[in-house]
Amino acid sequence: MGEFYCPVRIFTGPGALDALARWRVSRALLVTDRFFSESGVARFVAEKLGDAQVEIFDLVKPDPPAALAAEGAALCHRFRPELLIALGGGSPLDCAKAIRLAAESPMEFVAIPTTSGSGAEMTSFSILSHGGVKHALVDPALRPDAAILDPSLLERLPASLIADTGMDLAAHCLEAAVAAGRTGFTSALAAHALRTALTCLEPSFRGDGSVRLRLHEAAAMAGMAFDSAGLGVLHAVAHALGGAFPVPHGRLCAMLIPPVMAANLPAALERYAALARACGIEAAAGRLAVRSLSQQLERLRRNLRLPSNLAEAGLRREDFQTKRAALVEAALADPCGRTNPVPVTRDLVERILQAVAP
Repeated sequence: MGEFYCPVRIFTGPGALDALARWRVSRALLVTDRFFSESGVARFVAEKLGDAQVEIFDLVKPDPPAALAAEGAALCHRFRPELLIALGGGSPLDCAKAIRLAAESPMEFVAIPTTSGSGAEMTSFSILSHGGVKHALVDPALRPDAAILDPSLLERLPASLIADTGMDLAAHCLEAAVAAGRTGFTSALAAHALRTALTCLEPSFRGDGSVRLRLHEAAAMAGMAFDSAGLGVLHAVAHALGGAFPVPHGRLCAMLIPPVMAANLPAALERYAALARACGIEAAAGRLAVRSLSQQLERLRRNLRLPSNLAEAGLRREDFQTKRAALVEAALADPCGRTNPVPVTRDLVERILQAVAP
């Protein structure tokens, strides 16, 4: 039996930020990072709430530690906000989710993503770090009540960030399309989102702002898909590597896509082929369609100037080898692997790591 559930209300398009005025509250907590605080964007967003008292918690850094979420929860207990707002990329959104869970406060939660990749505004997932290890939290209580997708927040995205987050979007589609919990609903969302990524990522990377709302919506659709269908070994290994080394998550996803597709092919050939055809790839044989899709994704990675392996990402072989055993254990423990189409075994993780090793 399959299940699809998405209770998040979405406001999208130019002027979507104005939807914040619908929340008539007296106190709100806005979780973000220093960039949005110092640039004035956080205050601009806060002003959409009118006369509400808004506390800005701007300590979020990439791969937020669990201790930061605890600090935010303590602030909630003191300030008692009626509304929680997350503004930023995946890290502020994940941190705000964990703050809400830890605070156990009766507050509504609005997510405002400023990058197009994590899909965190739609999901019950949160990724926190502790002791050099990324931990995936999965709980329905982490899911926001509403998401605001406003293209005005995407105008000044750096090309490198578009590339990194865009390949995370693509990885979400690839994993959701073959995951154990897939349904017709999740497959349709994943296919549309991947087709959009293949069409729009390069123009956005080159500076075409007209396609960015389409990518923003595609990232949310991919989040809806994997939140119900599940992810797989690609994200399990990416979380392990990202906890051990300072390589952006999307960059890791980009290099892991080819070996993971190859590893999953025995059990997922027809699902990958259906995804390829939904993206406009015409091939009589399923294996040829999958090969063509893999080649398109490889071209996309190259055109976005992303590395193909850990050596190109700047890692030294000796550093990788020192942590290799711990990487395997972290990947095996990651809950994302539970919905992979083939069992996530020690041998499978070792083979995938070897494919990207420096």
